[in-house]
Amino acid sequence: MLGARFEELAWRETPIGLISLRRRRDPELHVEVYEVKLDDEFLMSSLFPVAEIELARLGLAPLADDQLEVVVGGLGLGYTARTALADERVRSLIVVEAIEDVIDWHRRGLLPFAAGLADDPRTRLVRADFFAAVEGDGFDPDRPERRFHAVLLDIDHSPRHVLHPRNAAFYTPAGLRRLAGRLHPGGVFALWSDDPPDPAFMEALTEVFATAQAHVVPFPNPLTGGESTNTVYVARHEA
Repeated sequence: MLGARFEELAWRETPIGLISLRRRRDPELHVEVYEVKLDDEFLMSSLFPVAEIELARLGLAPLADDQLEVVVGGLGLGYTARTALADERVRSLIVVEAIEDVIDWHRRGLLPFAAGLADDPRTRLVRADFFAAVEGDGFDPDRPERRFHAVLLDIDHSPRHVLHPRNAAFYTPAGLRRLAGRLHPGGVFALWSDDPPDPAFMEALTEVFATAQAHVVPFPNPLTGGESTNTVYVARHEA
């Protein structure tokens, strides 16, 4: 505890740096804010959940199936996975997360707004490297080569601003083709990005997928008093 308005809830040294979860009371907004940092870099904040929520909504919206098998890459604060579970069509959800501590935060109930995610019988939390899973045997350890209706990804800051250099290969046509091979015909790949729409990445998506669209998601920014935006890419595999 570092004071009444700030608490470090969990932290651990990982292969990619020191990851920490902290809670603070914002004196101006009068809300509790949960933040994740990697070393000195902010990864995510509960102040800005809109685009993470829209990642699930926009990613699942094109699908007509009523029994959806979904993968979320990157657990984080749980907004994308929680929103996916709110869709009654989702019958199974695999969340692929590389850092065991992040999974533990949810199992320990440290994030009250994500309550029920870890305990939902449809949810399976898998500790694995998402990008290695694309290259290897897939997302379900018990069913190699299993295909899914949707893969919703929120790990790197953007296709150009990756957390580790080895992730960059995923955002090329070759990497995206391997991901497309994990989808059912007509399946959807959706990606959150902190950057504006990237023409080069859109070109890679349209080379691999039948359709692709970049959605600019605006949201109020209480820190600036103005509006900020994220991007959600939605690409659909050929039916």
